[in-house]
Amino acid sequence: MKMKFAAIIIAGILVVSLSAPVFAEDAAALYKRKCAACHGPDGRGDTAAGKKLGVKDFHSAEVAKMTDAQLIEITTKGKEKMPGYDKKLTDDQIKELVKFIRSLR
Repeated sequence: MKMKFAAIIIAGILVVSLSAPVFAEDAAALYKRKCAACHGPDGRGDTAAGKKLGVKDFHSAEVAKMTDAQLIEITTKGKEKMPGYDKKLTDDQIKELVKFIRSLR
């Protein structure tokens, strides 16, 4: 009985520890699919669409000063020419995108 319990605990720990990198890769893939066309693979906005739309450079001081809550709100509701993603992405996906965007700096 103790062996079964220990095996379940170990399996649970493995699932949790192995899922974190997969989730991070999902955020990168989501960024690539939803954001990179305008914001570019590095977040600088140096794409044809990004230049045309005047997107924000995620490396800029302006974006660095924004809180995660502000970036989540912009991603959710949209701002200026950027569409909102509240109907296309879950709250958790948006939060993970903001974490990923922060990692581009």
